[in-house]
Amino acid sequence: MEITYIVIVSFVTFVTAEILKSFSFNSKYLPIVNLGVGLLSAAICLVFGVLPSEKPIDYLTALITCVMAALGSGGLYDLIKTRINKEELQDDVSIVTHEAEEG
Repeated sequence: MEITYIVIVSFVTFVTAEILKSFSFNSKYLPIVNLGVGLLSAAICLVFGVLPSEKPIDYLTALITCVMAALGSGGLYDLIKTRINKEELQDDVSIVTHEAEEG
């Protein structure tokens, strides 16, 4: 069940970041926003007791699970964005190199 919560928190973090970016939010502050989403998610998990456990609610598990999911979501987005930018840069360099060889 914890995998479900990780996916939900990651999705909410991604959507929140995309909404903020559409309003020209400075992207250098997005890790702080991701941390805030993770802490808010942990608080919601604790208040409603949605994390599965046979024992009383484990506060540390809720906090770590939600914060790591939120920060991981931001990191994954940056990793994908960096890879796409790198591939575009390589394509541009190969075009320029090819044109220089011809000319």
